[in-house]
Amino acid sequence: MNITHLECGLCGLRHEARRLLNLCRECGKPLLVRYDLDRAAQTLTRESLAARRADLWRYREVLPVENDENIVSLGEGWTPLLHAANLSERVGLKELYIKDESQNPTQSFKARGMAAAVSMAKELGATKLAVPSAGNAAGALAAYAARAGLECFIFMPRDTPRANVVECELTGAHVTLMDGLITDCGAEVGRRKEAEGWFDVSTLKEPYRVEGKKTLGYELAEQLNWELPDVIIYPTGGGTGLIGMWKAFDEMEQMGWIGTKRPRMVTVQAAGCAPIVRAFEQGKRFADEFPNAATTASGLRVPKAVGDFLILDALRNSGGTAIAVTDQELIDATGEIGSLEGVFCAPEGAACLPALRKLIDAGQVSTSDRVVLFNTGSGVKYMESFSSV
Repeated sequence: MNITHLECGLCGLRHEARRLLNLCRECGKPLLVRYDLDRAAQTLTRESLAARRADLWRYREVLPVENDENIVSLGEGWTPLLHAANLSERVGLKELYIKDESQNPTQSFKARGMAAAVSMAKELGATKLAVPSAGNAAGALAAYAARAGLECFIFMPRDTPRANVVECELTGAHVTLMDGLITDCGAEVGRRKEAEGWFDVSTLKEPYRVEGKKTLGYELAEQLNWELPDVIIYPTGGGTGLIGMWKAFDEMEQMGWIGTKRPRMVTVQAAGCAPIVRAFEQGKRFADEFPNAATTASGLRVPKAVGDFLILDALRNSGGTAIAVTDQELIDATGEIGSLEGVFCAPEGAACLPALRKLIDAGQVSTSDRVVLFNTGSGVKYMESFSSV
């Protein structure tokens, strides 16, 4: 559509679009898609959205697929933004919302990124896709690869929730369970991808998953009538969603849809795996690998994120912060959110509630702030996490 080039998120080196690329050829950091936003804005207007399809492809002009025939879709995106009135009263806020990503295909926000990544892989001629995953990304890739008619090779830690494993197997993926963490699975993909002819669609190791995820930002603005919230609290493993939203806000400003105001972006991680929190507290731009990572929230068990500097830049530039919560806190929050709002959150999404309480106690969120919590997936995929409940 309106892509002009790919650009390294760190060194700014320009790369040619319309090619299968992973990381920057100079510094090995993530590539970001750049658009001719003046051209996009000729047809993509706030007013035009009312007549468009109710999925993420409503923002077609700022998504990377050139030929509509290559769009691989299961109806992802345009998930509800729920006013959490009961929870608002409990914590003492006037306006609290939950963006409920569990209502995506494959029951998590990963459907957004994989819809864009698989569509582009198909368009650019890839035939075999591979990914390391803690669970939900694997399920999404398996589903979208099946729909696209592409082979899919998935590597997951052996203790990945069983629901994710079965989901991948029954949607036709080649599944390998490994001892260790997602980083070990990623290393295995890296060792084998060239010989096996796989295109690696790991988090931020290709440019297009973030494009699907950025639609979270477009939707949030549209659903709030183009007034961004004061605070966004986001559970962060690899961080693609947070990075994508930050990118979306800049694109919308350039198209004249919103002003310069930005939400305070807050990363939430598990205390047992909090590399971004530690780097933020230490004033670092790059996060060290977190040793002995362990948490029941499998999507947060990412000891080293390739896009760490992009996450930390967004937190600092927005006046936000990074907070760690315990596994007990996030499991308890799952029940509290469920009983008050009827949303059965994934543990990662539930982690946002104790983080919010910490922010309120620290005076970093006031009663008048408009706050959005992100539930990134469905609790039904995490039965092992609730075995003692």
